[in-house]
Amino acid sequence: MSVRIAQTAGFCMGVRRAVEMVLEIARHKGPRTIYTYGPLIHNPQTVDFLRARGIVPVDDLDAIPSSEHNAAIVIRAHGISPAERRKLREKGLRIIDATCPKVAHVQAIIRKHAAQHYAILIVGDGDHPEVNGLLGHSGGHGRVVSSCSDVDRLPDLEKVCVVAQTTQSVDEFKAVVQRVREKFPETVVYNTICDSTERRQSEVQELASQTEAMVIVGGRNSANTRRLADLAALQGTPTFHIETADELSGDLLVGFDRIGLSAGASTPNWILSRVVDRITEQQSEKKRKGQLFFKLWTLAVRTDLYSALGAACLSLTAMLLERVPVNILFLLITALYVHAMHTFNRFVNRKNCTIGSFREESYLKHEYFYLSGAILSMLTGLGIAMSQGIHAFLLLFFMSTLGILYNSSLLPKKWHYRSLKDLPGSKNISMALAWATVVAIMPVVERKPFFSPELLIAFLFTFGVVFIRSSLSDILDIQSDRLIGRETIPVVVGKQKTQTLLAAICLLLAVMLVSSALVGWTSPLSLVLLINLFYIWICFRLCDRRASLSGIVLEGLLETSYVIAGLCSILWVAARS
Repeated sequence: MSVRIAQTAGFCMGVRRAVEMVLEIARHKGPRTIYTYGPLIHNPQTVDFLRARGIVPVDDLDAIPSSEHNAAIVIRAHGISPAERRKLREKGLRIIDATCPKVAHVQAIIRKHAAQHYAILIVGDGDHPEVNGLLGHSGGHGRVVSSCSDVDRLPDLEKVCVVAQTTQSVDEFKAVVQRVREKFPETVVYNTICDSTERRQSEVQELASQTEAMVIVGGRNSANTRRLADLAALQGTPTFHIETADELSGDLLVGFDRIGLSAGASTPNWILSRVVDRITEQQSEKKRKGQLFFKLWTLAVRTDLYSALGAACLSLTAMLLERVPVNILFLLITALYVHAMHTFNRFVNRKNCTIGSFREESYLKHEYFYLSGAILSMLTGLGIAMSQGIHAFLLLFFMSTLGILYNSSLLPKKWHYRSLKDLPGSKNISMALAWATVVAIMPVVERKPFFSPELLIAFLFTFGVVFIRSSLSDILDIQSDRLIGRETIPVVVGKQKTQTLLAAICLLLAVMLVSSALVGWTSPLSLVLLINLFYIWICFRLCDRRASLSGIVLEGLLETSYVIAGLCSILWVAARS
């Protein structure tokens, strides 16, 4: 079974802009409620998460309590009519306009031609909120036509202006326009179908002709998603319109080897990723033979055992950079610490941190198993650290305590930042500091003198690699992080600036490794570790091609950056002996 994903699947520009506008307002709103005039987007799962953030949809303005003077209300991407806008002003509401610029362009065309006494024909769905809003801009000169038969029923019209709902089917629009021109020669036509809509529909038709089955992901109340499903079915390809991955039962895709996947303009990435993960799981079940290694690898990624292995690899690298004897017990301590902290943090935040991820079902179903494993790892690590000296034990105990306190609410409820995890960007920085401390400082904590240039290089290398890997993962999760209010570095500064920052850190690490080897601060292993930075550069490219890989595979490939460092160290040791 192979899966091909349409490049345009997921949020369109207008929806992404509206969601980001509202979430940015939610970051600074405090306890006040934000209202949206109707559901912000046609995706019930996203609307539910927005509601949890205090972003509430209302269809009736009377539903807004009179006590909330100057309450903020958001006009969604579909836009509204001038009459509705007046009602909002008369209600005394503070209007935040998130109308898609392309919808606003159609509104402007309608107003201009209505003022010149054109009859306005809007090709679209008469029940769609965008169309209702467009009609309001026609000054009573507008009509909705959905098919050629609607055109045939029109009375005689002198001057006609034709526009389209921005998510209208391209083929249907062309057919209606041809019939309008036959009936009304004096017609001006504006193809106002959004470019992304055209590309999305074209991709679906192409995918459907090249695959054995199509899966279309999106809300059933989303007109553009239903249209994608209809277009795929018209190609004669079995088509399944689903809202979530839970609808992909075990036998739904049985018998299909080539599957196409697309999503409506209101479908967030985290839902699409979960569908890809589910299809990948079914693929693994279907091809049991020859899949043992892949299944074990994904299991290790899912349970954070792969992260623990990566931590041990970085610990080995640090000891070799610091020119201290390799102590297997320190490798084990590091692995146990990382496994405990990762699992514990996911358990504490299990209702949010696993949203839409491949870990979601497993953590919610076996949460106490994971918690027991985290406690056992922590206690075992502390016991082994005690055997290595009191300083090693105290360091690990201190770092474990900080890891637990990171998620604890230490300040009163009235404070916006109640815990360390609430501080913007704290996740990426604290994770890198914690790893670097245990990986680089633990093996030499009993040594006198304690500080050395080798220690500094090992610490900075570990910090940089972990920070880059953590931030790359957060770039992939930027939509869901914004949705639940987690202020990671990509959420705070944006994807592009984060990528620039990570590229700069990667370059600085390369310069540091080369320089430290040349001046003799570290062993020539520093030069070999440039391979590790090259792999990280490959990960940059993988993050730009997210849709072609499942979430669990991407996560595993990012974690492999740690394992590559360990392999470089092992190869360097083997070459010396």
